[in-house]
Amino acid sequence: MKDCIFCKIIAGEIPSQKTHHEGNLFVSFLDIHPRAPGHTLLVPVEHHTWFYDMPDELSDRFFRTAKKLAKELKAKTGADYVQMSIIGTDVPHVHAHLIPRRFGDKLPAL
Repeated sequence: MKDCIFCKIIAGEIPSQKTHHEGNLFVSFLDIHPRAPGHTLLVPVEHHTWFYDMPDELSDRFFRTAKKLAKELKAKTGADYVQMSIIGTDVPHVHAHLIPRRFGDKLPAL
């Protein structure tokens, strides 16, 4: 989609700090307005507006990739857990927020 900011990031038209690539299926990058250190976005390379619009195989792999990335983020940041949020209203391209957290953190809402 030509006006999608995430499609432009994936294509390299907008700079980002990419953190992970899963073949040609997914890209992750640090959030430009992080809620916590390591706040990462996971997006499919193929444009889909809503997660339920993705083909089943892609959505299955998306969640498996999010799980793998969350474990890596937890280890790398020393977080107690990694919050995953799929909101979908800020950018019309499927994406998951993976936010390293500590118990008792007071973070602003997404």
